[in-house]
Amino acid sequence: MTAEATYGAYDSPDAYDETRALPLADGSRPGPHGTRLLSGWFTDGRPADLTDHLDRYGPPPIERAAARNGHESALVRAVEAAGLTGRGGAAFPTAIKMRGVASGRGPAVVVANGMESEPASSKDRTLLQLAPHLVLDGIALAAQAVGANEAHLCVARPRTEQIRELRAALAERERRGLDRIPVQLHELPHHYVSSEETSLVNWLNGGDARPMSTPPRPFEKGVDKRPTLIDNVETLAHLALIARYGGDWYREAGAPDAPGTTLVSLSGAVRHPGVYEAPMGSTIGHLLNHGGGPSGPLSAILVGGFFGSWLPARTAAETRFTKEDLAALGAGPGAGILVALPHQSCGLAETASILAFLANNSAQQCGPCRFGMPAVADDFATLAFGQADPSVLMRLEQRTGLLAGRGACRHPDGAARLAATALSTFAADVQNHLRYGPCPGADLPPVLDVPDSPVPDPEEWK
Repeated sequence: MTAEATYGAYDSPDAYDETRALPLADGSRPGPHGTRLLSGWFTDGRPADLTDHLDRYGPPPIERAAARNGHESALVRAVEAAGLTGRGGAAFPTAIKMRGVASGRGPAVVVANGMESEPASSKDRTLLQLAPHLVLDGIALAAQAVGANEAHLCVARPRTEQIRELRAALAERERRGLDRIPVQLHELPHHYVSSEETSLVNWLNGGDARPMSTPPRPFEKGVDKRPTLIDNVETLAHLALIARYGGDWYREAGAPDAPGTTLVSLSGAVRHPGVYEAPMGSTIGHLLNHGGGPSGPLSAILVGGFFGSWLPARTAAETRFTKEDLAALGAGPGAGILVALPHQSCGLAETASILAFLANNSAQQCGPCRFGMPAVADDFATLAFGQADPSVLMRLEQRTGLLAGRGACRHPDGAARLAATALSTFAADVQNHLRYGPCPGADLPPVLDVPDSPVPDPEEWK
């Protein structure tokens, strides 16, 4: 997705009221809808190189991030005051994670997760393309705050152009002596579960990019058995701004219980699919309006991506895009993904395709992944595309209930949640498929771009 396509929604002057945008701490105006991470893009319409970045923000305030005389880093306190939560999917409070790492024994390690293995997401790639130095500042500041002497940035191996650009950015920072701890850039195998935090640890420790069982969690024993802070690249970019402008500034955007801004990937039946930055606490309906609104009537919205949940369109539109509000509906924000499903499409067919992808992209390390997920995917394909009977629905409900909580990692949990919410949200379609066979929507081109991905060869994980 090119930057032009991503931000084309703002070509119209009616799409953004400059006078209502919150100013940045340097007095400049951010971009549309109070954007912060991507404000530089709206200033000059191009990715920020290091000169642009330093002219706008100055060097990272490393000294302010350091702990003093055994006292906690001021940055950790600022992050806590800001209420920053992780943007990789779990939405865990970042300050708590930082404290856990900082209190561990021995020098810590920082790992920035830019893998973005979720096919429906483009936010991390967009951020690394347009504002890479905010992410690299965040890595340096986080390392200073938790007492790390080693830092890593993990990205997916096939993204060769982005890797080239990041290597150039790191080399420029090194020439200018900007980072006390050099960031090591790593190219990992690109599979769905390769972005899981224990997959990163396993690979950095010389193993495969596949999840490990927990505990211990990485903050306790991670890379080289050292306390390891693993954060999504968006989280670290927010941290870089908080280090400069403080927690109170961060809370000027968003809601009291959901402060700041967030990046959201919009796709499906929206007028302008792409990546948008919006205030936290916005309703899903408001977020869709950032992309120009629905392109037609919707039946449902996939919230959180392939690991997410289907919600009826009207229910979703009125729900705030926060961990707490979505949890009440059995959903979660995931990595900031919303896919709008048009009413004429078949949600069962879309779900069947995703489940087949998830079954093929499991770590193949436990029974639920090796046997349970393929069985659920096959049953769902029969329900969506074949001549199903009530026994298929009974098997699906039973097998889906057995998947959750039984895997060596959380991969089966996500598949189970997706299947269960599809059966609920598309309940009327389920009954029609059982009685009459596939609906006309099952033959339409898919809304979701599901990669054609066979089961990886064992050597592909290395």
